[in-house]
Amino acid sequence: QVQLVESGGGLVQPGGSLRLSCAASGRIFRINAMGWYRQAPGKQRELVAQISTGGSTNYAESVKGRFTISRDYAKNTVYLQMNSLKPEDTAVYYCNTVPTILSITWGQGTQVTVSS
Repeated sequence: QVQLVESGGGLVQPGGSLRLSCAASGRIFRINAMGWYRQAPGKQRELVAQISTGGSTNYAESVKGRFTISRDYAKNTVYLQMNSLKPEDTAVYYCNTVPTILSITWGQGTQVTVSS
């Protein structure tokens, strides 16, 4: 069974930085593209960054140039480095495969709050 455990969120001032981590179990991590999604209150969940098995990355326009996604196969972990954070980045952040797979349950996510 694949488990996704996100961590690293918190409260940060505008302009600050955070690094999120997602530990994934199972071979699903090793054979699929992975992504970071976020869901703000009252909004739909959106994909903000993705990384292929070969390391190619893609970002939503809203985070391009500020966020960096990476993955460590030795640790089965995907990271999201977030710099120059803005209040509109406030959301619960989740990791999952890209595209998502029905049999994989979403993790609990990690809350990111950007506020002064």
